[in-house]
Amino acid sequence: MWMVLRKSTLRKCALCVGLTLLVLTGWRLFGPRRLAAFSASGIAGPVTVVLDPGHGGEDSGAVSPGGVKESGLNLSIALRVRDLLSLTGCRSVMTRTEDVSIGDGSLKTVRARKSSDLRERVAIVNGTENAVLLSIHQNSLPSSPITHGAQVFWNRREGGEMLAKLIQASCNTEINAGNEKRAYPMNEGVYLMKHAEAAGALVECGFLSNAWETARLMEAGYQKELAAAITAGYLRYVSGERIT
Repeated sequence: MWMVLRKSTLRKCALCVGLTLLVLTGWRLFGPRRLAAFSASGIAGPVTVVLDPGHGGEDSGAVSPGGVKESGLNLSIALRVRDLLSLTGCRSVMTRTEDVSIGDGSLKTVRARKSSDLRERVAIVNGTENAVLLSIHQNSLPSSPITHGAQVFWNRREGGEMLAKLIQASCNTEINAGNEKRAYPMNEGVYLMKHAEAAGALVECGFLSNAWETARLMEAGYQKELAAAITAGYLRYVSGERIT
């Protein structure tokens, strides 16, 4: 019992130290003067991260066998990323801050309302100057309930591939140790990633078809680790780091 408590305490302490270092590093690299002069697209001006918690409202996204909804997890993790970005001096906006659809709720069919929601998300991204898109999601693969881990995809805009690869590298180090994954281009059928004009990465944080990972994804501590890994990858991207 003592050993379990001791390991838990050490894990929490390590997480706190890691988050503190992330904040200090981000502020040193991206204080107000640096932010005012840098754009991920190469255009002078402040970068704004558009945080997109996927789904919401009547569109729950994937659902675990136990009834855990993707939309709520997406929002919780995105809010933690927002808070970390704020602490490091980075600007951000969110497509939603509650478990709601942001489309036209007066439309008659679910399909029409979902299409309206996606169009509104695209409008937010494309209406944000010098935007970088981070879309937060959860995966599901019922045919393989042992599959787990965070995986990142990029859109076909300049900078998107490097953004996704750096976030994937951070996730592999902090989240996927022993289960490392590669970043891949996003399927053209994903409306937001296809129509967003900004460099974008979609982060599938884990698999709701895996009971063990679903339990982890519901833990506040693990959500903080995911948020820290995503934020660290973004900071590596805007610092100019490049990997193959």
